[in-house]
Parts: sequence; structure tokens; C-alpha cells
Amino acid sequence: MLGLVQGLSEFLPISSSGHLILVPWLFGWNDFAGYEGAESIEKAFDVSLHIGTLIAVVAYFRRELAVYIREGVLMVVRRDRPATVEGRIAWLLLLATVPAALVGAVFEQQIDEHLGEPWIIGVSMIVFGLLLWWADQQRGERKLEQLGVADAVKVGAAQALALNPGTSRSGITITAARWIGFDRDSAARLSFLMSVPVIAGAVLFKAAKLAKDGIPDGLIWPMIVGIITSAIAGWFAVWGTLRLLRTQTFLPFVIYRVLLGIAVLGIAASGWR
Repeated sequence: MLGLVQGLSEFLPISSSGHLILVPWLFGWNDFAGYEGAESIEKAFDVSLHIGTLIAVVAYFRRELAVYIREGVLMVVRRDRPATVEGRIAWLLLLATVPAALVGAVFEQQIDEHLGEPWIIGVSMIVFGLLLWWADQQRGERKLEQLGVADAVKVGAAQALALNPGTSRSGITITAARWIGFDRDSAARLSFLMSVPVIAGAVLFKAAKLAKDGIPDGLIWPMIVGIITSAIAGWFAVWGTLRLLRTQTFLPFVIYRVLLGIAVLGIAASGWR
């Protein structure tokens, strides 16, 4: 279930981190309670699910990524060679990763301690959902090939806001891209491609901690199942989103976010959970 939730919500603009907190909260699941250091293990399990979504986005964009990597490397090793659009985009995608990486590294403890409460997620669902709706009303005709340094910095800075569960990494980067004039397809593609270095970095960072502490007995197979499930769900989420945006707006996702946010706030206020 968590692999399915992660795979779908990572690329749909509805917040994977928020859903990974809300789903167990709503259903009263507490599967990690029996483990020593349950909180850190749960976070490591959540990140392991990101391996699946990393596999999904790399598989879907494998041809584009191969070109970006090749051209990006050639820009460095063959400086006499004229720079290509693909090589420039490759380095801009890395540049866009810097703000979130810095904020996450510096404020990791504060984020873990003060964010992630259901009511905060509910508010974030509504606020950032409405922000996505507003940005999607802007006229946007720019293509991914027109990405510049200023664009990468702006969208990268917006991505740092996704460290708050409930914001949505794909949602806030698409919002920023639409705001600065990219069309829907290019905004979504930019968001998905930006996820590759971000997810890869998060996986490496958390995997190092998990390797140091060790994986508890009985957790390996659930992690494998979660990774496989999130990979399959993530691939279909990328495919479905890009297909949908050829003819539709982001309004269905906005409606879902607002309704979910209202429901979460109502449940939290009632004391049922």
C-alpha cells in the first residue's frame, strides 16, 4: 500500500511525503512500533520507497537522460566543442537541486521535529493546491529547451518548500515553472527530470545512515515489495500525467488537494485521529 501511495503521489502534484504520513494516520497503522529506533527506521523505509520512484522516472526518461548525461559530460571534457542545449539543461538540472539540498542538510532536524503534523499537511494541501491553480491560469508557451540559469534557480528555490510534507515536490516545481511561463507539458517534464538528482541524493544520504545502523530482521522483504510497487505505480503516474496534460489543466489535482485538506483538518479537529 505504501509503495502504491508513494509511486502515484510522487509524480502527481499531491505530495508523496504528506500521503505517506496521512495514510497510516487515517487507518491507524503503526507497523514500525515493534522495532527499536522505530522513527528513524520508518523514515528510512519511506526513502527506500523513493528508490522505486527513481527507477520509474529513469526508466521513463531513459533516452533523454542518456543524452543529457553524455552532453553534460562532453561540455566539461571537451571545452572546445560548442555547447548543446542538452548539455546546458543537464547542468541546469543539477543547479536546480542545490537549494533543496542545502536547506535539507542544514535544517533536517528542525524539519523532522516541527513539520509533518496532520493539520499542517492539511493546510499545506489547501494552500499549495490553490497556488497551483493560480499559476496554472497564467499563459505559458515556453519550452523546456528555453530553460535558463535564472529559471533553474527559481524553480530550485521553490523545490526547497517541498521539504514540508503536504507541499508536494512535483506540485511546487510545476507551480513555479508555470509561473515563469513554461507550458504545462514542459513544466511537468522539468519537474520530473529535476526529481532524478533530488531523489538519488536523498536515497544515498539516508541509505548511508541505514547501512550504518543496519536493517532490522524482517524488514528487507517489505522494503523490496515497496520498491517494486512504487516503481510500477510511479511509471504509470508519469505516463498518465503527461498524457492528461495534453488536453487538461491541473484543476482535478487542485480539487483533490483542497477536499483532502478540508477532510484532514476536520478529522484532526474532531479528535477521531
